[in-house]
Amino acid sequence: MTVKQMQATLGQQAVIAAKGLAKANTQTKNAALSAIAESIENSSEELRLANQKDLQAGKERGLEPALLDRLELNDNVIAGMVEGVRQIIALPDPVGSVDGLKYLPSGIQLGKMRVPLGVIGIIYESRPNVTIDAAVLCLKSGNATILRGGSEAIHSNLALAKCIQAGLQKVGLSEQCVQVVETTDRAAVGALITDDQHVDVIIPRGGKSLIERISAEATVPVIKHLDGNCHVYIDKAADAQKAHAIAMNAKTRRYGVCNAMETLLVHADMVDAVMPGLIKAYQEKGVELRGCSRMQAHDASIKTAQEEDWETEYLAPILAIKVVDSCDEAVEHIAQYSSDHTEAIVTQDVTTADKFVREVDSSSVIVNASTGFADGFEYGLGAEIGISTDRLHVRGPVGLEGLTTQKWVVYGDGHIRP
Repeated sequence: MTVKQMQATLGQQAVIAAKGLAKANTQTKNAALSAIAESIENSSEELRLANQKDLQAGKERGLEPALLDRLELNDNVIAGMVEGVRQIIALPDPVGSVDGLKYLPSGIQLGKMRVPLGVIGIIYESRPNVTIDAAVLCLKSGNATILRGGSEAIHSNLALAKCIQAGLQKVGLSEQCVQVVETTDRAAVGALITDDQHVDVIIPRGGKSLIERISAEATVPVIKHLDGNCHVYIDKAADAQKAHAIAMNAKTRRYGVCNAMETLLVHADMVDAVMPGLIKAYQEKGVELRGCSRMQAHDASIKTAQEEDWETEYLAPILAIKVVDSCDEAVEHIAQYSSDHTEAIVTQDVTTADKFVREVDSSSVIVNASTGFADGFEYGLGAEIGISTDRLHVRGPVGLEGLTTQKWVVYGDGHIRP
């Protein structure tokens, strides 16, 4: 069987499974999720053994320590997966809910009902826990899914697939509601992203090169974000203490995440008040600082920022800093260089805050808080499938509701149109 034929089989099975899953009530879906959590707990030893095969193969291939760390399924990661499933169980089921129900002058009642997207293809790298996150979010939102993880995690992903299928089987749902691509052939990605006969949407999770490839080659609609070039702007009306805490947390809480700040914009009137303390704190954390000429004039230890620094997602202890003369200049800089992920302003001026929120066109805009809050869990969505910087059909963290669409529903009582 060719890779294309294999994908066609997976797609056909997923379409059939999606129709059955769309009819399942919340109680059945939650029972399946509970059974999956129980299966993961009971299979922890098998999961670790499968994961050891991937870790050993990764070491032999020379994978970097950071990649091996993301690949590992230790006791804490397994417990975290189980907890994540239980959090999804506790969340409201969006499927079937009707928004905006109202009577129109004609006497009919009109609203919008949330329904599943259908079949979702998810392509991801490294982290095997994404197999569980993706599967349970799709299940709860009534979608069948085809999962294509990275070749470096194939044994772990197939072991997790058994846990998922055991949970589905226990409650009488089709095991084909969640299918894991079993081949490591790279052609499987191309087959999945061009199977528009069976797959309704593709969600990639991984590095920029993977997402760029999928965006360029997919014939199936894609929900994506390419990178997270996030900004914090310290306004002239900022509280210095809040500015220090937010700027430090946004950059140094975790370096390798898409909601980490990569550029700090500082109003000229606030440089003397906040930058000496921030520079010292960043340098104590080992953060390399690259600044504009005005920032360098303030502190000669800061390296020269090049043009590419303003548009780079470092995912590392490196920070670009620019001095600006107004909120307008900060907004203009963000409009030119941002990846439309997350931007924050620190200010005590309500008018300036409102202006920033209105004029900055990113998927999350934050006032007086760290960019680290741009996260599905922090937004109360439970686990997220990713963060979308697209405009259609969802923006920001993609949780259960983001994995549904809406249809118009009309209620009448013998009404006819004149």
